Amino acid sequence: MVKKVVKYIINQLDDNILRIFVKWLWPQYKRPRHGYMKNYHVLSQYFITQKIFRINGGIPWPVDFRSKVVGWESIQKGICSDPGDNPGIYINAGGGLTLGNNVNIGQNSILTTTNHYKYDHRKKSHTKGIKIGNNVWIGANVSIVAGASIGDNVTIGAGCFIKGTIPSNCTVVLSEKTLDIIPKTKDYEWDCTLDELG
Repeated sequence: MVKKVVKYIINQLDDNILRIFVKWLWPQYKRPRHGYMKNYHVLSQYFITQKIFRINGGIPWPVDFRSKVVGWESIQKGICSDPGDNPGIYINAGGGLTLGNNVNIGQNSILTTTNHYKYDHRKKSHTKGIKIGNNVWIGANVSIVAGASIGDNVTIGAGCFIKGTIPSNCTVVLSEKTLDIIPKTKDYEWDCTLDELG
């Protein structure tokens, strides 16, 4: 009985007081109010390094201190998408990065929206920008380069190199010599836009 009361009080403090503090610190942090990471976990994982030591300090959503996000002002993101929240991610968004709803980027992944011009490395290439649709899972150690476009409901396996267009409703895996694009057999099941956001 006492455990239930203590748990209830902790949950109420987390949901009503710490949630307000988290929203004030990271105004673009939009996650389901229930069923995701508790607000005290968000604070313990990101607050000291991002808001006190100022590692990725100006970014208005939680970013891991081991990740680097350059040009965050050029990122347009949906809900349940916090680029850089996992360790070791490098994002150069200067050429424009668009993320749909519910996009997860795995550890040690690289997204670079600009590249050097191949005939004069002092100049930037004409190809720029990355577009990623809704409900996309990007596995660990994936590289996505400028000009890439990824559709909705896509799972990208670990270690893939993505350029060009990946269609909606597929799984991308790295085989011995190429990327295999495997169509999915059913629709994505969770619609994050229907949950109450914290």
